[in-house]
Amino acid sequence: MTDSGSILTFVIVSFCLAIILIMKKDSLPAQMKRYLALLAIVMVSISFVLIVLSFFRAGT
Repeated sequence: MTDSGSILTFVIVSFCLAIILIMKKDSLPAQMKRYLALLAIVMVSISFVLIVLSFFRAGT
């Protein structure tokens, strides 16, 4: 993934998903909330890795 636009889009989408899940945590069913929370954790973790890799790549 060398395209910075797609990395930025993924980062924005993953953080938006996490924010929406935090805001709507009372209205989601428990089973769906668990899987969406796991998905959000994975996506945010990947986003942090992509951000760090982008900083390293920009320094070279």
